[in-house]
Amino acid sequence: MRVVFSLGLLIVVVPGSALAVADRPNIVMIVADDMGYADAGCQGAKDIRTPNLDRLAKEGTRFTSFCVAQPVCTASRAAIMSGCYPNRIGMSGALNHTSTIGIHPDETLLTELLRDIGYTSAHYGKWHLGTRPVFFPTRNGFDEWVGLPYSNDNGPLHPTVRGIPALPLYAGDKVIATDPDQSQFTKLFTEKAVGFIRANHSKPFFLYVPHVMPHVPIFASERFNGKSGRGLYGDVIEELDWGVGEILTALKDAGIENNTLVLFLSDNGPFLSYGSHAGSAGPLREGKLTTFEGGVRVPFLVRMPGVVPANRVCDELFTSLDLLPTIAHLTGASLPKAKIDGVNLGPLLLGEKNARGRASFAYYSGSELQAVRSGKWKLHLPHEYLVVNGTPGKDGKPANFENMKPIAIQESGIRGIASRHGYKVRKMEQSLFDLSADPGETKDLSAEHPDVVSQLSALADEFKLDLGDSLTNAKGNGLRAVGRAETTANP
Repeated sequence: MRVVFSLGLLIVVVPGSALAVADRPNIVMIVADDMGYADAGCQGAKDIRTPNLDRLAKEGTRFTSFCVAQPVCTASRAAIMSGCYPNRIGMSGALNHTSTIGIHPDETLLTELLRDIGYTSAHYGKWHLGTRPVFFPTRNGFDEWVGLPYSNDNGPLHPTVRGIPALPLYAGDKVIATDPDQSQFTKLFTEKAVGFIRANHSKPFFLYVPHVMPHVPIFASERFNGKSGRGLYGDVIEELDWGVGEILTALKDAGIENNTLVLFLSDNGPFLSYGSHAGSAGPLREGKLTTFEGGVRVPFLVRMPGVVPANRVCDELFTSLDLLPTIAHLTGASLPKAKIDGVNLGPLLLGEKNARGRASFAYYSGSELQAVRSGKWKLHLPHEYLVVNGTPGKDGKPANFENMKPIAIQESGIRGIASRHGYKVRKMEQSLFDLSADPGETKDLSAEHPDVVSQLSALADEFKLDLGDSLTNAKGNGLRAVGRAETTANP
C-alpha cells in the first residue's frame, strides 16, 4: 500500500485496486440548462467571456467527449442523480405542470448515498424529476431546496403554448413566489450557493446548482445586460460564468478549495430553433432533442487542486451516467443496491496512467434506441429526428413562429415537440461515423466498414434486450417502475 499526501488530502493507493480518497471531499456540481458545447471560451467561443469556466479548465481537466444520457431536461437530470439510463427508471422526456409521475421513491439517488455517509446537501435551481411535493428534492436526500419544479418556459411566458398556470418558485415544499423576475434567477441561486458554503464549510457537503439559464426564455440581470459580444444569450452565459466565479471564491475564502471537487456541465445541447437566444454546438451536428453529438455532447470541466490533473484535455468517453458511481468511489459512499448503468471513472478523473473511459454508450431518445457507440465508432439506427424549420428564431421566438398556432402542451411525441418549438421531422437512415475524425457526423462509413456495423448492431441488440426499444417493439427486461403521485405511499 502507498500513502500519498496531496495538499491536505489523504489518498490511499492499494496496488491492483482503484484510488480511494480518505478525507471526504466536498462536491459542487453546477449544471447549465441548454448551454451549447461551444459556448465557453475554453470550448472555442470567441464572443462570450468566460474567465471562470476557462479557469476551471486551466486548473483542472476539460473532458471533450462527455455525453449526457438523453438530450432533454428531465431525462438528463434523472441520469445524473440515479446513474441509470432514464428509460430504465421511467424518466425520459421532460415533465411539465400536468405531470403526475416522478422519480420513484425506491430509487437511491446520489444525494441519498452521500447523506448516508454524513454529507449535508443543498439544491438551488431547477429540479425536474417530479412536479408534485412527493417527488421534490427534500424527499430525495436534500436538506435544502430553492428553485423551480420544471423548466422556466412552463408558464405564461411560453411563446407558443397558451393557458399554462403561473410559474412557481419553491423553498422546500412551499411556493414563495409565482412568476418571479427571471432576470434574478442566476443571482439568486448563486447567492444561495455561496451562503450554503459559508454555513457548511466545516463538514462534508454536496452542493447542486442546476441553473435555470440559458433555457428559453432567457434573462440576465441589469449588471450583465448588453455586456457580451453575442447579445442577450452571451450576457446570460457571462452571468453564469460570474456565478461560477463567486462559488470558487467562496470555496477559497472558506479554506476548502483543495478539498472540493467542482464539476461544471450542461444538461444537453443548445435549443437551436431559438436562434439568437440559443447556444452553439460548434463543430457538432444538430442540438437539443436529437441524438447527434450536438444534442448530447456538452462541456464538462472538473477541478480539485492537487488531485484532478491541471490544464489537461481528455477525449475519453465519459457520460453523466458515470457521475454517481465515480463520486461514490471518491467519497466512500456505497452504490445503490439496484442495477445502475454508470461505471466508476475515478481513475480517469484523477489522471491515473492508462485509465480509459467507458467502453460503450446507448443513445436513447425517450424509449427509442437511436444510436450506439463503442470506442470511436457511432452507429445511428434508422429513426426520425428534428431539424430547425427554416431560419432559426430570434428574440425568444422559435423558428417559423409567424406560421405557428397556439397549441396544447399535452401534445406529445416528436411531432408535438416539433409543433411547439419550430422544428420539422426528418428521417435518419442507418449510418456509421468515426467520431475521432468526424465529430460532426457528416460522412457515413458503413459501406467501408461492414464488420463494425455488424459489431455495433449486435451491441444495439444487447441494449434493446435490457432497456427496450419502441422502434422495434423490444420490451426490455431491465426496466423499473416510475413513481406516480396518485399511488405512492409518501404524501
